[in-house]
Amino acid sequence: MKTLQHLFLGELADILDAEHRLVKALPKMAKAATCTHLQNALLDHLEETEGHVKKLELVFEAFGHKARGKTCQATVGLLAEAAEIAEEYAGSSAINAALIAAAQKVEHYEIASYGCLLEWAERLGNKKAADLLQEILNEEKSANNALTELAQTRSNDEALDVGDSEAAADAAAKKTDVLKAIHQAID
Repeated sequence: MKTLQHLFLGELADILDAEHRLVKALPKMAKAATCTHLQNALLDHLEETEGHVKKLELVFEAFGHKARGKTCQATVGLLAEAAEIAEEYAGSSAINAALIAAAQKVEHYEIASYGCLLEWAERLGNKKAADLLQEILNEEKSANNALTELAQTRSNDEALDVGDSEAAADAAAKKTDVLKAIHQAID
């Protein structure tokens, strides 16, 4: 009989895989960005994401299990979409807005996942796991808020520009390498 703990551990394995994939994808997304602020936000979140992997390993331990991942199909799909967006908008004034949209889709998925996991850890009476998941959830929400602020204060207005910019030209030159790297992160 499948229980809440089975569901919890299965979803925990799913999000662990998602975080591993993001550790590979975030540097590529940062490289595709032409805005220094966005690059820095993505690289800062990379450091947090590496920490999330370690915290998730501790959550598994708190339940007496070894950390293991299972393919997160949602993240695979979201990262594939991010690669398509990067390809479609490379060299465009809208590249940064497009990358923010792709990153926020991932953040929203993570926020939903961590919200469920936190609730379940609390229901299962595991305070240590719940505390770790709350920390991760707070960081995911903060990353999403930072992306929203960047979109509203910079990238969305820049995307309105129909002229060519030096940054857009640089992005177009990096396009092929970045796309290959993002697709490798997905696989």
